[in-house]
Amino acid sequence: MPLVTARALNKSYKVGAQRIHVLRDLDLDVAAGEMVAIVGASGVGKSTLLHLLGGLDRSDSGAVRIADADLATLPDQQLVEFRNRHVGFVFQFHHLLPEFDAAENVAMPMRIARLPRDAARARAVELLERVGLGERLKHRPGMLSGGEQQRVAVARALVMKPSLLLADEPTGDLDENTADALHHLLREMHAEHGLTSVMATHNPRLAGACDRVLRLEQGRLHPA
Repeated sequence: MPLVTARALNKSYKVGAQRIHVLRDLDLDVAAGEMVAIVGASGVGKSTLLHLLGGLDRSDSGAVRIADADLATLPDQQLVEFRNRHVGFVFQFHHLLPEFDAAENVAMPMRIARLPRDAARARAVELLERVGLGERLKHRPGMLSGGEQQRVAVARALVMKPSLLLADEPTGDLDENTADALHHLLREMHAEHGLTSVMATHNPRLAGACDRVLRLEQGRLHPA
């Protein structure tokens, strides 16, 4: 049974007087518990696809369903709430808030959802200890290495116990050894938390660790 279903997705952007068509009648099914890699050339639309799947952007036409939710029909505020509660994001650049420490960054989605401060803190500490950063709870992002910052981002993505994890080039800004360690962590978290995961990546080792690899080309997905 698919957790994620996309049907006939179209997305284009206007650049000057020209309209660039990025996705063309794209279809995708991702089964519950599956880990899928999306590969393809830079600029082909991998990030655009993940943004549509996660409700960060809306398609020109077509439909995205996550479980029983039709993202196209959700009003903006309900879409924000759905995204915060059910979708975890890890980006190439961690997007941590520099003025907050690691635990505060991880707890932020729970605080946005107006969950109790103590529960948010406890959950953040639990996840940071799991990703190997129990000694870095009070470190701000500027005091952490690139790999540590991405581990904080992974913990933040999981703090609301999402069903879907979307990762956009999560190892793209890391050296080879740090990237390998992070993709092992992502695989472990996928299994431990019963996630469904979709990852856009140029990293062949990360793609190879996934259950299925799809190539985005000319606006559509093909088996890689």
